[in-house]
Amino acid sequence: MATHAATTRNISGLARALAQHGLMTENDAEAMQAQARTAGISFVEQMLAGKRLSAGRLATFASRAFGVPLFDLSAFDLHDVPGELLDIKMAQTRRVLPLQKRGNRLYVATSDPANLQALEEVRFKTNLVVEPVVVEDDKLAQALQKLAESTASTLQDLSSMDDLEVELTDGTPGAATEEDNSEVDDAPVVKYIQKILLDAIAAGVSDIHFEPYERFYRIRYRLDGQLMEVAQPPLVIKDKVASRIKVISRLDISEKRVPQDGRMKLVLSKTKSIDFRVSTLPTLFGEKIVVRILDSSGIKLGIEVLGYEPEQQKHLLNAIARPYGMVLVTGPTGSGKTVSLYTCLNILNQPGINISTAEDPAEIQLAGINQVNVNEKAGLTFAAALRSFLRQDPDVIMVGEIRDLETADIAIKAAQTGHLVLSTLHTNDAPSTLQRLANMGVAAFNIASSVIIIVAQRLARKLCAQCKQPKDIPSESLLAAGFAERELDGTWQPFGPIGCDHCKGTGYKGRVGVYEVMPITDDMRQIIMRNGSALDIAAQARAEGVRNLRQSGLIKVKAGITSLEEIEAVTNE
Repeated sequence: MATHAATTRNISGLARALAQHGLMTENDAEAMQAQARTAGISFVEQMLAGKRLSAGRLATFASRAFGVPLFDLSAFDLHDVPGELLDIKMAQTRRVLPLQKRGNRLYVATSDPANLQALEEVRFKTNLVVEPVVVEDDKLAQALQKLAESTASTLQDLSSMDDLEVELTDGTPGAATEEDNSEVDDAPVVKYIQKILLDAIAAGVSDIHFEPYERFYRIRYRLDGQLMEVAQPPLVIKDKVASRIKVISRLDISEKRVPQDGRMKLVLSKTKSIDFRVSTLPTLFGEKIVVRILDSSGIKLGIEVLGYEPEQQKHLLNAIARPYGMVLVTGPTGSGKTVSLYTCLNILNQPGINISTAEDPAEIQLAGINQVNVNEKAGLTFAAALRSFLRQDPDVIMVGEIRDLETADIAIKAAQTGHLVLSTLHTNDAPSTLQRLANMGVAAFNIASSVIIIVAQRLARKLCAQCKQPKDIPSESLLAAGFAERELDGTWQPFGPIGCDHCKGTGYKGRVGVYEVMPITDDMRQIIMRNGSALDIAAQARAEGVRNLRQSGLIKVKAGITSLEEIEAVTNE
């Protein structure tokens, strides 16, 4: 009796079920399981190799024994496999195949429903509820082989296209030699990087993160401001990926101890190319690389589609039409300040106007504008670039960011001497921007005489037009969020996110700007001259009808453009 118990404890899963139902002895099951482990294959593969049972009979037994539906994979069109959820290497290794996604459920084909580790790995990678279906192992192997060949063929076609190539562009000169290039000229890695870049462009991603850790390597996309994991390639390729990207970006691949910055370009056709800004960072387990996608077509959008309310748009257009003064755009990193500035520059970019910009670095290239990348190591700071601009007969100057008193002083003097100056600051709202300049050491009379308008902004995710639905929100919650009681008149309905295939289940698709546009009036200048606080400026702005960020966001909630939760998350009262 003791011997029987000991033997039973050494077998598990499908092997144990076969033994319990008398289809094989416990000794045979244990031996078969040990042989599979030694050979590095699944128990089902070992069973079929030993011709103990046919694939069809084994699948039928597994379906009945574990209460899992049986499915004929030969009747399934492999083109319907959800490609975004398929990791072909993991599918082949774990012997699983995602078949269909319905809501938050993913139906996964497996020949061994007792292989809980494989199913749990699928659940972890997709963040979906996994529903297994049993299929015959030989048909599963054939399907996985076809998908692997199809993927390899697609990548081969991708890498051999005449109009698709990665070109070297200006960047930090590296020490890459021919030997270095041969080291990283690994065709699969090149194809893989190209696929990651193209998928990101197609999805409208803003940043790509290549992140090495001790036991895994992951790639994440930032889409609509949210990071999402898209792949976990083998850990062994992390150094090859980093080296290849650094070679393309003209960075020093032998230097892995300090951060580096560079650029690269993907040429899609004779008339279409995408620029990328590359940043490397040494971490505990290798170099993390972040690639920012700089698609210049974004700034061709008219000011009408950025999300400004009509009166806000009018104030901004009036300000940039003035011959001199300072226009400030504020907000945290990633709030769309660059797009706002370049939209203004695009409007101003006329043959009779000389425009110069100093940036760190220039994220978007625009023909007709003289763009300068600051290089502090070489002594080319924002302040130094500004001084040079003033000797270049400028009409419009754009400074990427005002970081210190020296830059602020030169920018303000330029605004006072017949130049239109555009720049950014990192502040929470428009009134606190004036306080920030004062805290830098800028004299009150200089602020009052130079700044003509301040735009504070955030980016809020737009509700997916395919799946958004009306949402019942208690009037108490709407009042607490900032709505006035007179607005709760029943003539409008708030909407909320649901999630569908079009928006990848998030309920949101795209982003829209939320703005606080504050022209500097004579009354505000009086407050500035009296060294008034940001609260004093804010009170005056409200009295003049300037909407703060929350109030502007609530207009978009009423219009059904975004949700109340999103506005509460991105704005502060």
